[in-house]
Amino acid sequence: MQKKLSTMTTNMATDYDEPISEQEKLRIVSDFILHSPPGEFNEVFNDVRLLLNNDTLLKEGASGAFVQYNKDQLTPVRIEGSDHQSLITEYNDLGNGHFFDPRSKQSFKYDHLRKEATDFGSWDADPKAESWRQALESEFDTYTLNHYRHGINCVFAKTENGNVSLIACIEDHQFQPKNFWNGRWRSIWSVNINSGKAEIKGILKVQVHYYEDGNVQLVSSKEVKESIIVSNEQQTADRKSVV
Repeated sequence: MQKKLSTMTTNMATDYDEPISEQEKLRIVSDFILHSPPGEFNEVFNDVRLLLNNDTLLKEGASGAFVQYNKDQLTPVRIEGSDHQSLITEYNDLGNGHFFDPRSKQSFKYDHLRKEATDFGSWDADPKAESWRQALESEFDTYTLNHYRHGINCVFAKTENGNVSLIACIEDHQFQPKNFWNGRWRSIWSVNINSGKAEIKGILKVQVHYYEDGNVQLVSSKEVKESIIVSNEQQTADRKSVV
């Protein structure tokens, strides 16, 4: 990785016959961070850290890439006092490095480099959407347990203009660096309820990196869309209708 980055930097300097600016270096570093294979963030970070050779510039200039990567990857996080892990996503981002766990009703500060949650506090759920969220969470708990060996799911809910919107995320991964491969499954389901109908959209993503005697990465995704008639929370949450 470091050799590849060094070659790229040297080539760019030669092509333009001038040193690469700090801004351009940060763009290159951020791009590599955002494209880190599952389970290999630390390795990529260490490589670009050596290349840039400026920890202050790296942490201040590329911190946005760390945040985006963890949210895009639906990174698991352990929650204080809870038997269930949560996920770092764009849907529970409170801003300023804080997120919330809808299951335990807690907010927390997240360190995107150490992958740790601290400074836990209380968080208030949307009272109009919480019953719908809990019903869907219950179904997704069962579905995830039955179909994903190490799966983690989170369900988020909010009310907009009187209509309930639900987001369900599932993450599962298998990291096998000793066998030269790592992989991650991600799926995101959105349910928008309006006037007795629910519009369901889903995106499924699979990413696998194999690097023994070569370097092959598979990135695949599929989108689905469906509409159903709804009558109550439990009927909408039924996994036969949603997933």
